[in-house]
Amino acid sequence: MATVIRLTRMGRKKKPFYRVVVTDSRKRRDGGWIESIGFYNPLEEPAVVKIDTDRLNYWKSVGAKMSERVAKLSSSK
Repeated sequence: MATVIRLTRMGRKKKPFYRVVVTDSRKRRDGGWIESIGFYNPLEEPAVVKIDTDRLNYWKSVGAKMSERVAKLSSSK
C-alpha cells in the first residue's frame, strides 16, 4: 500500500481548517485516513501549525511520502 502524508479539509464554507493525515494515496482528499498526526489553521494570525514530529518521522521511516504542502509546513515549524 502506498501511503502519503497530506492535508484533508475540515471546517465550513469559507472557514477552512486542515488536518495532517496519513492515508492511502488512492483515496480521495477527504476520504478515510489511517492516522491524524496534526492540524493547520490558516485563518489565525499567525497561522497555526501543529504536527506530531515523532509520528511524522515514523511514517516517513516506513515509506510514506509527504505532499508538497505538508513538506513546506513541516519545514517552517
